[in-house]
Amino acid sequence: MELIVVDDYESLSLEATRSLARTVLAKASPVLALPTGDTPKGLYRILARWGREGILDLSRTIIFSLDEYLGIPRDHPGSFRTYMREHLLEHVRVGAHYIPEPMPDDPDEECRRYEDVIRDHGGLDLAVLGLGPNGHIAFNEPGTPFGSATHVAALSRETRVREADLFGGPEAVPERAITMGIRTIMNARKIMLLAAGREKADAVRKALRGPVTPEVPASVLQLHPRLTVILDREAAAGLPAQEGR
Repeated sequence: MELIVVDDYESLSLEATRSLARTVLAKASPVLALPTGDTPKGLYRILARWGREGILDLSRTIIFSLDEYLGIPRDHPGSFRTYMREHLLEHVRVGAHYIPEPMPDDPDEECRRYEDVIRDHGGLDLAVLGLGPNGHIAFNEPGTPFGSATHVAALSRETRVREADLFGGPEAVPERAITMGIRTIMNARKIMLLAAGREKADAVRKALRGPVTPEVPASVLQLHPRLTVILDREAAAGLPAQEGR
């Protein structure tokens, strides 16, 4: 594991963008899994700027979203399709973007289809992950089996409260989502975990230094052979002071 601790969120975003760029430049058509949420917004902002300035070309990059809510229209303001369009895809040209359908006739079949598309593209070169305060990665909540492929996930009350702003309250947040499973993520050739802010410090400590257990889904990342963790100082507050570069 490569652990990088930087001073603040802007430095985290720049370090993450540099790391992602190395993967993009190393392969003709790189395949990335990308997250939503607050943490990657700085990464996407820099990618958009680098695209405008001709620094990094994503036009042959294949992007898979980690997850999508079930039961809402594609263009709902809270959908992750909308998020990705507003924060990245309106600003850069990519080779392709795949995201689970939010209203499929058969959600389980949609999960199998998504796995097939990932496999057809040769698997993930890089999975970029955020970290939930309860240790979840993508929408793999505590207790998710480590062997899970893309699946329908029941969202915890805690997660729904955190996602409430774009839905008008937690009760309006969908109760289920399609998410890449832990096995799917762990099969990526490289993984980058990002965490910022004091509220993530306990989850970071449990994920990186606690026991490997499904009760802290991110703890499985300790077993990945090519894991890069990028933290700001506040998120790293629960780790020994000498850790990270």
